[in-house]
Amino acid sequence: MRKFFVLAMWLFLASAANALELDGEFTQGSLIRGKAPSQTQIWLNDKALKVSQQGYFAFGFGRDAKLQHELKWVDVDGKTQVKDIVLHKRDYQVQRIEGLPPKMVTPPEEVLARIKQDNRQVAQARKMDDDRIDFMQSFIWPSDGPISGVYGSQRVLNGQPKRPHFGVDVAAPVGTPVYAPADGVVTLWVPDMYYSGGTMIIDHGHSISSTFLHLHAGHVKVGDRVKQGQLVAEIGATGRVTGAHLDWRMNWGSERIDPELLVPPRN
Repeated sequence: MRKFFVLAMWLFLASAANALELDGEFTQGSLIRGKAPSQTQIWLNDKALKVSQQGYFAFGFGRDAKLQHELKWVDVDGKTQVKDIVLHKRDYQVQRIEGLPPKMVTPPEEVLARIKQDNRQVAQARKMDDDRIDFMQSFIWPSDGPISGVYGSQRVLNGQPKRPHFGVDVAAPVGTPVYAPADGVVTLWVPDMYYSGGTMIIDHGHSISSTFLHLHAGHVKVGDRVKQGQLVAEIGATGRVTGAHLDWRMNWGSERIDPELLVPPRN
């Protein structure tokens, strides 16, 4: 059903718009990738999208994105097309985590400045918006292990409701290899952020990035160009955790998207 739905949308837009192609799940939390004829201009809800010279582009929807959207494009001859996109509304799990140190649930005053600095570093690392189209690759899982946490789940920490979880968690022992899920450029490596511990960001072009949290070690540095499947880090138990795991997150700019929608299902 998932593949049929995606394919049907792809062909519908292609036939209606002179080979404008879209690939992805039309649901909250999804990343949609596409290809348009050369020199096509594209807007999502009046936001101009970055389109590569080859015609590749992408856009994403956050956890609680509204369900109705408008996609507009103008071809090289000036012809305008407009199509409505209707997203599937998702239901999210509630995840309860007990046994965290109290300072990791409600941080003490003396670490607030550190947390703000961590947030600034992450925001800066996600500002890259170059012309690479690494995001058009078929993404792979960055590590092996059972899924222990899913995107969008409402977190209740030591009985206190907190922000939703924006990644997918892979449980594995400390030292388990972490591989690049697609080609990219390393824009952040910090071994000791307050909440996320060892934190790495890999940019895949057009403001699309992967973030890896709670790492034990990094094997690349900021500015390195990495290839899909390359060893980049090791799973750890750093930051706010109750056990060793990888928290893999993805962004399109400030929109937090679900990595699990881009990789083959886990058995």
